[in-house]
Amino acid sequence: LGGLIMMFMILLIMNYNHPFTKEARIYFYTTPIVPAVRGPVIEVPVQANKPLKKGDVMFRIDPRPYEYALQQKRAALAEAEQAAKQLAAAAEGAQAKANEESAARDRARQSFERYQSGNDAARAAGRPLPYAELQVENQRGLYLASEASLANAQAVAAQARLAADSNLEGVNTTVARLQAEVQQAQYDLDQTTVRAPTDGYVTQLFLRPGMMAVPLPLRPVMVFVHAEEQGLVAAFQQNALQRINVGDPAEVAFDAVPGRVFQAKVSSVIDVVSQGQLQPTGELLNPESRTGAGRALANIRITDDMSAYHLPGGAVAQVALYSDHWHELALLRKILLRMKSWQNYIFLEGH
Repeated sequence: LGGLIMMFMILLIMNYNHPFTKEARIYFYTTPIVPAVRGPVIEVPVQANKPLKKGDVMFRIDPRPYEYALQQKRAALAEAEQAAKQLAAAAEGAQAKANEESAARDRARQSFERYQSGNDAARAAGRPLPYAELQVENQRGLYLASEASLANAQAVAAQARLAADSNLEGVNTTVARLQAEVQQAQYDLDQTTVRAPTDGYVTQLFLRPGMMAVPLPLRPVMVFVHAEEQGLVAAFQQNALQRINVGDPAEVAFDAVPGRVFQAKVSSVIDVVSQGQLQPTGELLNPESRTGAGRALANIRITDDMSAYHLPGGAVAQVALYSDHWHELALLRKILLRMKSWQNYIFLEGH
């Protein structure tokens, strides 16, 4: 009984100070490729699992509808630019007409004033009037008519100037709008050629020429795997990481590499558990749906050279962490981890 109690205490202390987990996996990043425009696929030059550089062509969508739309927008833009020039010319013509009417008004006013002042001077001197009253009234009528013509010409000039000066940052508003539409049409045309977002490769390639690629509803046509450093994440019981700090030593045994234990370090301990996350939805939180306590996660950085081993993304592993407490028992944890690694030599595949 004493021996059983002693073994139980050793295991309890070891689990708390040198935790172990079988829930460890290599994680990698993927991007579902969804086209920005719709259309039939005409070419798929990419090959599955072949390395790609950023910008390499993965597939092409029939560009003809987008080429036609771009040509239409460019034609409308050219027409609007010509119309803007015509508005500017019309504004200049209307201003010239207003200037002409202003000069005519000045001449009519001078003539009227000459007739009127001549009669006023003769009347004051007691001489006969040089101009008949009817002539003076005619000159007055001509002057008033020229005033009305000038006001009308100035209104027309102001209207033409407003039409010509309707601009956004120095560009005619219609021209600016059509320039934006041309840029959008050019962007849509560019999106008919789908390129690799980063270095990586495409896996499980099922896309073929003739298939329809659509942006909505969101239906990815292929999966792109990024050529980035993969991360090993280990999941532990929540109470197992209380004495683990960043930089503590660790050891990793992969199921794919039996009999081999790799040295590693704790790069970070994630301070959240997925079961506790809250997101805005249309329903109230139901605590009963959050089953399971959830596991705490630790990022593990392997310090040994792994170049001689082929470990696919998603490979599972067993991880042991070693704290500064009760380090005498770390040897027992190392022995148990190596025993589990040797067990990986034995596996059955339908035998």
